[in-house]
Amino acid sequence: MKLNMGRADRSIRLFVIAPVLVVAGIILGPLGALSLIFYALAAVMAATSAVGTCPLYLPFGIRTLGRAGRSPSAPTAAGESRR
Repeated sequence: MKLNMGRADRSIRLFVIAPVLVVAGIILGPLGALSLIFYALAAVMAATSAVGTCPLYLPFGIRTLGRAGRSPSAPTAAGESRR
């Protein structure tokens, strides 16, 4: 399976979304049904971040990685020309 998630996407999933879901689960009650769903979603976010691909991205052809591992609009290094 190819990587289809960029660094920002992976970081947001791991350091923002997963912790928010865990905290929401704790607030709702550690063993409530909805909190268990939040914990499972947090685990999925962490796992997809670690693997670098999201199964829901694949059918839609979504890639947040950009071309050749960098954003298509990323500036080139100083002194480097694009051809």
